[in-house]
Amino acid sequence: MESFFDEIKLELQNGALEKRHPFHYFTIATLGVDKFARLRLVALRNVSEDLKLTFFTDKRSKKVLHIKENPRVTLLFYHPTKLLQLRIEAMARINSDQFQIQKTWEGIGAEEKKDYLTKEAPGTTITSPDSLEYLKEGDFFSIVDIEPFRIEYLKLNRKGHIKIKFYKKNQDWSKEFLVP
Repeated sequence: MESFFDEIKLELQNGALEKRHPFHYFTIATLGVDKFARLRLVALRNVSEDLKLTFFTDKRSKKVLHIKENPRVTLLFYHPTKLLQLRIEAMARINSDQFQIQKTWEGIGAEEKKDYLTKEAPGTTITSPDSLEYLKEGDFFSIVDIEPFRIEYLKLNRKGHIKIKFYKKNQDWSKEFLVP
């Protein structure tokens, strides 16, 4: 189990550190209030030693509302060179630690900050991209922490695919091999 699980951890951590890594951007699925699954790409910002994943968002976005209503999310990562897919089921939480939020905000570049300073909320209709307005200040930056409880590892290989389900049992990870 160690080598497969270590590979998962290493690839996720590299995804958070390297902007060109295939795991840097991943798909997150939330359940909308209308009970439709909502998928979107987000950037992986951090992976802790215990596999807590972090991304940033605008607190006015629909995904924040969805997570507050139903914190169960699914993540999808794919590495095209290694033919590795990770499907992660997890619990998401909007981070409320104001000290951590402020410290993280201070470490973000001015151009990146603009993503969280639009006058209108994400998803609002505008007349054209040129009509987008920015505020000088705002309190819309949010950190989302994700705690996985199930990971499906799928490695494609001409000699035989490998599929493993890892799941958290009491704070430890267990595994089962699956038919790919």
